Amino acid sequence: MVSFPPCKINLGLSVVSKRPDGYHNLETCFYPLPWHDVLEVIPAETFLFTSTGNDIAGKPDDNLCVRAYRLLKEEFKLDPVNIHLHKIIPSGAGLGGGSSDAAHTLRLLNDIFSLNLDLFSLMEYAARLGSDCAFFIQDGPMIGTGRGEILKEIPLSLNDKFFVVVKPDIHVSTADAFANIIPKAVTPSIAEVVSNYPITKWKEFLKNDFEESVFKKYGEVKSIKEKLYFHGATYATMSGSGSAVVGIFDREVKISDQFPGATVWCGFPG
Repeated sequence: MVSFPPCKINLGLSVVSKRPDGYHNLETCFYPLPWHDVLEVIPAETFLFTSTGNDIAGKPDDNLCVRAYRLLKEEFKLDPVNIHLHKIIPSGAGLGGGSSDAAHTLRLLNDIFSLNLDLFSLMEYAARLGSDCAFFIQDGPMIGTGRGEILKEIPLSLNDKFFVVVKPDIHVSTADAFANIIPKAVTPSIAEVVSNYPITKWKEFLKNDFEESVFKKYGEVKSIKEKLYFHGATYATMSGSGSAVVGIFDREVKISDQFPGATVWCGFPG
């Protein structure tokens, strides 16, 4: 079976509070975009994971697709499979590509082995693999709270908007993103802004708390956001902890050549 795991962007990201377990409580709006990896899972005599496309950091045994298979294998005694991942979504970008691959591995295994896991169960397994994995079990916009694993559907459609996603050749570490972050709740909430405010107001009210520390260390990321606004974006933001930056436009624009050395995806989400 073949699946096409999409990326996500974050429309606003607030670091609300520090948790006793060392993690942070967040609020964000996850929005899927059709910049896809390609994932194939088939029954086999022995287990095998292979990949093509973009290089993937780390050992193959540590890949989230492999971990997703092992997680279900422990409980359901799954037969071996071959997993092949063609990696297209850039890593270290704040686009959730690895999390999406893991979630779609769970979805495919659920279908292949007729495990009959419901949506809630799949989301619980996904949350054990990573904070934003649970989002990719479903296929629509969500408000994420907690570590990002507490999800609520939101009736937000940006299908008539044109997106430009720019990933510079920069990898932002989690430590860099959290540098000098002071957790605080925001008013109005991200959920309120994306639900009730026109997109022309998002620039004023919809913020990503990670931008300040990332922009200080990586001026190129800040410059990309400024350039997207210069070319007419209604709203622009860094996604997640970076380094990808997203511009939302009212119409199609042809500005890929304005970002030399970066990986750029452009398109309508619908």
